[in-house]
Amino acid sequence: MFAVQFDRFGPPEVLTFGPFPEPHAGPGQVRIAVRAAGVAPVDLALRAGRSPSGAQLPLPHIPGVDAAGVIDEVGAGVTGFRVGDEVFGTVDVSRLGGASAEFAVLTFWSSKPPSMSWAEAGAAGTSVETATRALDVLGVRAGTTLLIDGAAGGVGSVAVQLAVARGARVIGTARPESQAFLAGLGAIPTTYGPGLAERVRALGERADLALDVAGAGSLPELIALTGTTASVLTIADFTAPKLGVRISRGELGGEPDGRHGLTRAATLSAEGRFRVPVQEVFPMTQAAKAHDAATRGPRQGKLALTAD
Repeated sequence: MFAVQFDRFGPPEVLTFGPFPEPHAGPGQVRIAVRAAGVAPVDLALRAGRSPSGAQLPLPHIPGVDAAGVIDEVGAGVTGFRVGDEVFGTVDVSRLGGASAEFAVLTFWSSKPPSMSWAEAGAAGTSVETATRALDVLGVRAGTTLLIDGAAGGVGSVAVQLAVARGARVIGTARPESQAFLAGLGAIPTTYGPGLAERVRALGERADLALDVAGAGSLPELIALTGTTASVLTIADFTAPKLGVRISRGELGGEPDGRHGLTRAATLSAEGRFRVPVQEVFPMTQAAKAHDAATRGPRQGKLALTAD
């Protein structure tokens, strides 16, 4: 098969495009003919050698944790799905290789609704599950006001919509040029940086809960805004334990179904209440250009690669 790949860690230029051995679906997995794949922060960290997981990563390696496509192999024990179904989900890059390829093996997936384009679905997986898990941990529900610091990026833009769908009021921070984008997602926009608490109060708003997606050092202000460390969660600031703030690192949680975000996002998409904002789409042959673009701002949603 053809695949984006790298045989050494480094800048986007280490990515090449060429033949690679095909993966196959094992028990509890499906293989898809990939139509689109996302470019996520974890992909950039793995490629650059900045992730702790890199030490165990076999090289050469295919980047990409998110993908969408058409099932062409169904592993033992999989029920409810068959060859020909359109799905979107995530891969286990540490064991199976990544999604930026002709074929990819999904370890978690959901049916792709017709309302989602291939680019949207291909970029959705980890952002939807990360956002859903964070909202679950915080207990976001109807009637609460949630502040999301870093709301315009891949996870933030998804979290805004999922929180609004739960009936929450959402305040989102972003650069000045992304304020209209946030308002279009259903958030009350404001800028980020020092003085956040004062800007929120000037809006006539308060925050019951706060989610830090940016990891830009805002935790003390988020604690001050909500009044307690228990009301703040971060997915990006690993100094949080020093302040008594929880970090969501990717655990599935204690509920029996563990991950449920994709199915909910698919339903909301079909109802016209959710979209995956895709800022730019690149062909897989231009993966290096996509990785380079992912490091630049401002970010308004996700980047995707297509197999076309």
